[in-house]
Order: sequence, then C-alpha cells, then structure tokens
Amino acid sequence: MAATKEKKPLTEAALLRMPEASYMNEAQRDFFRERLRAIERELLANAGETTEHLRETVIVPDPADRATIEEEHALELRTRDRERKLLKKVQQSIARIDSGDYGYCEETGEPIGLPRLLARPTATLSLEAQQRRELRQKLYGD
Repeated sequence: MAATKEKKPLTEAALLRMPEASYMNEAQRDFFRERLRAIERELLANAGETTEHLRETVIVPDPADRATIEEEHALELRTRDRERKLLKKVQQSIARIDSGDYGYCEETGEPIGLPRLLARPTATLSLEAQQRRELRQKLYGD
C-alpha cells in the first residue's frame, strides 16, 4: 500500500520565510486562493443573513422604535454594498491567480510583495504604485 503524502496548509510564517526566488509559486498561489475563497464564503454568508433579516417584518407602533429599526436596516444595507464591492474584487483576484497574474502590480508588473498581499489579498498595485495613484487623486481629483 503506497503512502499518500498529504499537503500541509502553508502558514503565514512559512510563507514569509520562503526565498524571493520562489515568489508566487504553486504553494503561495494555493495559500492565497484558499484565503480569498474563505473571504468569498464569508461575504456570501453575510449577504444571505441580510436577506433573511430584511425579510423579517416587524410591526412596531412606536415611531421612534420604527425609525431605529429603519436606520439599522439602512446601515446593514450600506455594509452589504461595501461587501458586494469587496466580493467582486475577491472574485477578480481568484481569476488573477488562475491566469497567473496574481501578486504582480497591474501598472509596473513588479511583485506586489507577500506582506502587502497578506494584509490586503485583493491588492492589484504595489505599495509604490498605490501611493502614486493616491497622490495623483489628491492633487488632481478623481
């Protein structure tokens, strides 16, 4: 009977210890794909909860209580709208992993860097390119 070697999931520490020459190797791509899929699952679950929560109709005779409930619903909808935008970025990032473009700056083609991707898995720009973009937006507007 042949022993099957099971792949252990890569930890953040092990990821950061890898040499620069192995940047965006298969193990790193798998690590970020799984991290992005976990975020995707969480966002989709939140959206489902919001849908159920908003379907619950509560008749409240007191205008102050009704206003509070409406404000809570509005806040929840704003939060879900931000999450919807994040979900789109997460799905685009997964597509970039599949196409081999993930981890490289859209503007310069240089590596974005593991620490930045760990902090923001949907990053598409290197730190320097992002700073330049923000400076341009600040100087010239959007």
